[in-house]
Amino acid sequence: MIRFKDIAFQVKRIAAKRVSRLRHIINVRKGHFTVYVGEDEEETKRFVVPISYLKHPLFQALLRQAEDEFGTDHKSKSLTIPCPHHVFVDVTSRLNRFKLVST
Repeated sequence: MIRFKDIAFQVKRIAAKRVSRLRHIINVRKGHFTVYVGEDEEETKRFVVPISYLKHPLFQALLRQAEDEFGTDHKSKSLTIPCPHHVFVDVTSRLNRFKLVST
């Protein structure tokens, strides 16, 4: 016989799993998006960057690199850029400086 307590426990466990999967989406501020950066899956790091980066040629070059590597039908459904972390940090630092100078 199935007890209500057991069902409630299972529902809580399933809900907690789903929330943890969605947590990376929930924690993104308005006007920003998530990018995963790394040369292989084990070393991929998550970055949150402003949407305005999408207009900049340096960032567009990284996106072209990702398209060349993964194509447009990527199985993970997240934006992944296959470059070393230090290169991505360098590019985004330049974009931040460019943004500060432009304003």
